[in-house]
Amino acid sequence: MDLNSASTIVLQVLTQATSQDTAVLKPAEEQLKQWETQPGFYSVLLNIFTNHTLDVNVRWLAVLYFKNGIDRYWRRVAPHALSEEEKTTLRAGLITNFNEPVNQIATQISVLIAKVARVDCPRQWPELIPTLLESVKVQDDLRQHRALLTFYHVTKTLSSKRLAADRKLFYDLASGIYSFACSLWNHHTDTFLQQVCTGNEAATTNSLERALLSLKVLRKLTVHGFVEPHWNVEVMGFLHAVFERLKQFLECSRSIKAENVCRDRLEKIIILFTKVLLDFLDQHPFSFTSVIQKSLEFAVSYVFTEAGEGIVFERFIVQCMNLIKMIVKNYAYKTSKNIEDSSPETLEAHKIKAAFFTYPTLMEICRRLVTHYFLLTEEELMMWEEDPESFAVEETGGDSWKYSLRPCTEVLFIDIFHEYNQTLTPVLLEMVHSLQGSANMEDTNAILIKDAVYNAVGLAAYELFDSVDFDQWFKNQLLTELQVSHNRYKPIRRRVIWLIGQWISVKFKSDLRPMLYEAISNLLQDQDLVSHIHLQSVLFLLNGCLPVDDFEFRTDQFLPYLESMFTLLFQLLQEVTQCDTKMHVLHVLSCVIERVNTQIQPYVGCLVQYLPLLWKQSEEHNMLRCAILTTLIHLVQGLGANSKNLYPFLLPVIQLSTDVSQPPHVYLLEDGLELWLVTLENSPSLTPELLTIFQNMSALLELSSEYLKNCFKIINAYIFLSSSEFLQMYAADLCRSFCELLKDITTEGQVQVLKVVENVLKVNPVLGPQMFRTLLPSVFRGIIDGERYPVVMSTYLGIMGRVLLQNASFFSLLLNQMACELGQELDQILGCMIEMWVDRMDNITQPERRKLSALALLSLLPSLNSVIQDKFCGIINISVEGLHDVMTEDSETGTYKDCMLMSHFEEPKVTEDEEPPTEQDKRKKMLALKDPVHTVSLQQFIYEKLKAQQELLGEQGFQALMETVDTEIVAQLQEFLQGF
Repeated sequence: MDLNSASTIVLQVLTQATSQDTAVLKPAEEQLKQWETQPGFYSVLLNIFTNHTLDVNVRWLAVLYFKNGIDRYWRRVAPHALSEEEKTTLRAGLITNFNEPVNQIATQISVLIAKVARVDCPRQWPELIPTLLESVKVQDDLRQHRALLTFYHVTKTLSSKRLAADRKLFYDLASGIYSFACSLWNHHTDTFLQQVCTGNEAATTNSLERALLSLKVLRKLTVHGFVEPHWNVEVMGFLHAVFERLKQFLECSRSIKAENVCRDRLEKIIILFTKVLLDFLDQHPFSFTSVIQKSLEFAVSYVFTEAGEGIVFERFIVQCMNLIKMIVKNYAYKTSKNIEDSSPETLEAHKIKAAFFTYPTLMEICRRLVTHYFLLTEEELMMWEEDPESFAVEETGGDSWKYSLRPCTEVLFIDIFHEYNQTLTPVLLEMVHSLQGSANMEDTNAILIKDAVYNAVGLAAYELFDSVDFDQWFKNQLLTELQVSHNRYKPIRRRVIWLIGQWISVKFKSDLRPMLYEAISNLLQDQDLVSHIHLQSVLFLLNGCLPVDDFEFRTDQFLPYLESMFTLLFQLLQEVTQCDTKMHVLHVLSCVIERVNTQIQPYVGCLVQYLPLLWKQSEEHNMLRCAILTTLIHLVQGLGANSKNLYPFLLPVIQLSTDVSQPPHVYLLEDGLELWLVTLENSPSLTPELLTIFQNMSALLELSSEYLKNCFKIINAYIFLSSSEFLQMYAADLCRSFCELLKDITTEGQVQVLKVVENVLKVNPVLGPQMFRTLLPSVFRGIIDGERYPVVMSTYLGIMGRVLLQNASFFSLLLNQMACELGQELDQILGCMIEMWVDRMDNITQPERRKLSALALLSLLPSLNSVIQDKFCGIINISVEGLHDVMTEDSETGTYKDCMLMSHFEEPKVTEDEEPPTEQDKRKKMLALKDPVHTVSLQQFIYEKLKAQQELLGEQGFQALMETVDTEIVAQLQEFLQGF
């Protein structure tokens, strides 16, 4: 691309590409895409975005195309890579001037220079760093700033490289420029501190910006530029200097008002100082040891004493708390159980921590956390009054920054309490004892302190297990406090509900559950529950009472409250307006349904009628729809066969959720597949609508995603539900999909496909082999080739066992087909199959398949075929192995019987805590009553086959055949066949 002639054309197309008119925009974008691989294109872009007289939008677009081109075409190995000559020209052009006047474009240029540096610096671009170092010294403000900005982005990018050779290069770079970076930072910092007193806002802002950028450079060099930074005097000098500089900047914040533009930058640099400490501690914990004492003194002083009053701000408090937490929790500072096994560095750090965290210090930190930072603020109380539901959502995990301090303080409390629980437990218990009885309703501060102390007891529940008799506290005080209805007592009621929820999984007697259910039921009947902050706490508590893994839960205790609670929760679901709250209520309803299972059936009518309306209303809220799907899953499981009454609503929901051509499937597919599966498992019969939904499956199988396992479960469910009807419609499609899947699928996926085929043969042994006739040759080949994966071979043998035992005529056709395809004699193929079957019998671990193999091979008898007689010994060996697997001795009669035999269907007796069988479970039981594995006695079958073989060959011929079998095997066989 000729630069002179091309510049005008490229400029024109870039101008068109900035147009709002798509008719102009689209052709321009296509043209630019075609030029991306043209030699000289990026040189033209460089000329355009460095020409400050051109339109800013055009220059901006030129920079972006240049930056994207670096990602795609800069590396030598990239397709259509830039030539070395052009790259040399571009590198030189990028650092000729640092005089870009537009901030956004200057940032993009700095980033793209850093991208080039990541690939080329220092080997192909040795002049970059020296040029930057010279440029940051110039007096021109603009050039100095742009060079410093580029210096930062280059340092940041090079520090992020992780290969050993790249790390070594960065270590060398850091060692070479660290002194300069320190002096640069000190210079700009001192300049700012001098100018802040002059009142010149513009000059102050400029110098602060340079101090910020130089500190960013120094942060990367300090944290990532040294293997053992504690041996470098300058690094440790800088780290110690951070604390003094931090104090200076914090003092400056007193004189700079919040509305001043400089204030935001000042807070950023203060936070950056804390990030230096946090990053250094994270990367070099032992190098940090020398500043542990100073760090703790600094953070505790500003956060937990009067020293920080009037100057600290929320983000700074959060960072200081994180610093304390990281020191307290740091694994490198924890001694071994046997203290002699700890390293000297660990012992030194542990000693410093122990010397700092004395009883008075810990007590003051604990008291300040609880009685200062845990207190609800006026702003929070106001929001509670104005919009309680929104505040509840925020407080239980919202993203709003204004509440980020609360979780940070709570995590710090938990970590310190865990580390120093023996010291702090008496302190917290004393605070609890001082608050016995109801608080004075007129004393708002006393109420808020009680709320904070209860919060602490909930957070430290596991640590206080042996120190608090929670059952007595619950009965004697907490229950009473729940009944206080005064408006000012709302914080305590909310906190008590939450507190019980925290302790119920830690220490709560089962006998007290009914009292708790009664209390929850009363709370749910509160007419103003939706307008109270404790709505979320009630839901949290009720949810805590119902987890599936809660072994203390007893259904009989909960049933008396089931109707009222379910009805009240449903009313609540209708009343709340926030999407998050509706999801929470739905989750609790789902837990209730899951815990009581079929006993929910009398009470779900209202919910069943409401869910279609809620589904329609939540069209724009996919996460709420996910919650509805989860509720439907538990509802179908609770209703069992009666869930068919939900089909008018349920089936269209499944249809939408599992249709990959519909955008919502991205959110709904996982739960939609689960709902589809449980619907089939609980369906009493196959309906035309259920059959139609299966049209979605073909596209799902093509995804080859993590959802395949559930897809196979769904296919199996259809097979068990109505194999003939289902397979007549979809067998051909399934066969095609399976053949494609088997070309590129994991071993586990391969087994899942084969199990579907095995189930088809089990359910429909006559039509099944015909429907999957294109798949069976590959199964046969897998057997005679000696498939190397045992689990796959086991499934192959299971499939072939079904065909051989239950459809001998098809097996004969398959054998002929394989002989033709492989160009071998039929008997040779049969002999090879039997030999491999006998040899790989140990691959089969399931007793059902082992018995099936014995039955299948025995079905070849009686026979005059020389190959079968030649393999007679192996067939008998497998048969005796099968007898060992399935025969059990009757202790009274001393005779053997086949333990796999089933004679009739019995409804299993289900205990209160067990889930009743699904319709699919019943179908599988009925299927087993027709399965030879469960209806044919292996003992009887062997006897009959041997007798028939004896009659066919005569006594002498049969005896000669038996002599091919090991005498020990014959003896075992005779023992099993006693009485025949």
